[in-house]
Amino acid sequence: QVQLVESGGGLVQPGGSLRLSCVASGFAFRNSDMTWVRQAPGKGPEWVSFINAVGTNTFHLDSVSGRFTVSRDNDKNTLYLQMNSLKPEDTAVYHCARGPPRVAITDRPSWGPGTQVTVSA
Repeated sequence: QVQLVESGGGLVQPGGSLRLSCVASGFAFRNSDMTWVRQAPGKGPEWVSFINAVGTNTFHLDSVSGRFTVSRDNDKNTLYLQMNSLKPEDTAVYHCARGPPRVAITDRPSWGPGTQVTVSA
């Protein structure tokens, strides 16, 4: 079955950086568009970054544009999210998911368990 396992989260001060990874299995990762989705405490899911299957096109939520960079290594079935200049409002559980944002944000059954990112002084 589809499995997505995120890692790399943690506690970081404002302005700090983290690099998230998502290891995929159970599907043709190299043929799949992928999206990072986050969910803050008490709030609904929000997509943050998208990358197409071959890694040639990316899109980021306006609030993270210029700070976050999504990438992938199809030989390793792995998705990445480099997060720089982190802000407290970036605090959330970050999940990777299959498909473009409009699909990924609602496809909770396929999300990985997520990795917690906490930005606080």
